[in-house]
Amino acid sequence: MGKKNMLLTVLKILLLMYVITGLLLLVLTLLLAKAQLGESAVSIGIVVIYVVSGFVGGLLAGKRMKSRKFFWGMVMGACYFLALAIGSVIFHKGLDMDAGRFATTLILCIASGMVGGMVG
Repeated sequence: MGKKNMLLTVLKILLLMYVITGLLLLVLTLLLAKAQLGESAVSIGIVVIYVVSGFVGGLLAGKRMKSRKFFWGMVMGACYFLALAIGSVIFHKGLDMDAGRFATTLILCIASGMVGGMVG
């Protein structure tokens, strides 16, 4: 697979990951409105969304790349996290989380992508 084609594949998968994130956030919002979820339930829901999106991205990357699947899953998780961090900086005028939460989110995104890649 050529570098240009590889980059295009990564960008397509990343876009799909964000579509999944948006849809799951919509579901979480509806649950919040209907079930009046507490702050801890919303935080857990957001973590689940990160993990599901990372896993799906890693799974698709693993299927597409065919070799070093875990690596490509990790790449997808890292790209997903990087886009989250950049979005946070742009929209919140800085990172909207402490260092521990930042590191935990990074690890969750990369690990879920890696697991998805290994399954793919």
